[in-house]
Amino acid sequence: MTKINIMALRHSAFYSPLLITISGGFLQEEGLEPKYEIATPDRTIPDTLRSGETHLAQLAVAASFSDLEQGKEIDIIHFAQINERDGFFITGREPDPDFIWEKLVDSEILIDHLFQPLAMLRYALHVQGIDYSDVKAIDAGGVDEIDRAFREGQGDYVHQQGPAPQQLEKDTVGYPVAAVGDVIGPVAFSSLCCSRDWLKTDMARAFMRAYRKARLFIIESPAEKIAELEAGFFPKIDNQVLIDTIRTYQQLGCWSPEPEISEKAYEKLLDIFFYNKMITKRLPYNSCIATVD
Repeated sequence: MTKINIMALRHSAFYSPLLITISGGFLQEEGLEPKYEIATPDRTIPDTLRSGETHLAQLAVAASFSDLEQGKEIDIIHFAQINERDGFFITGREPDPDFIWEKLVDSEILIDHLFQPLAMLRYALHVQGIDYSDVKAIDAGGVDEIDRAFREGQGDYVHQQGPAPQQLEKDTVGYPVAAVGDVIGPVAFSSLCCSRDWLKTDMARAFMRAYRKARLFIIESPAEKIAELEAGFFPKIDNQVLIDTIRTYQQLGCWSPEPEISEKAYEKLLDIFFYNKMITKRLPYNSCIATVD
């Protein structure tokens, strides 16, 4: 077996297409033995990709926008989508089957302030006719701090990725009332990236064969089977919570059959970042996106 090193910026059931590629035996069928790790401030995705310590990583196409805005030619390229929808939820203190977004006005919301989730939420509020300044945004820090703050009673609502909202419901602390992805629709959200040189290798082609099979598997398989295969990634998450999270993402349409990042989804991403004034021009599709030969 040849070792393939994979890094993730964040760890979530939202990235099940990648996790199942690792845990479902698809890479082993191609002669690849995966090693999976989460990025840290001392071991970042760009640094380890450039050094060759990591072969590919989970990131977001929008992570390339800052350098492209400055006219730089980037050496890290995005070659496949993981999710084609936003995977964050709005969770309230009580069940609310009649929830409307206007209820967020003047409410305290613990918001994930990472650049892309925040941009998506601001745009979703805009689509719903709400200005971001109309909500009382709280920045509690990282994902663990956000979850802890809500559990300790801070905020009327919280903005999180699965399975955190589903675990809150299991614990009767909070109840998901809306999905940001339902408002925004298809968009180039999270992606797989690598160095331009690695994209040309036989390993990259072998990975893509495995990844295509894994994507079809998570679309066609029951959530229970997927949860069984990736449960080892989530030792602190209740099994039924993991099943419910995966099923929800399946129903949202986050995981489409084709792994390629479509130009339509990319253009929607540009719309969102342009609205947020995080880019000033339409950045060419092929400036940061390519496909495995």
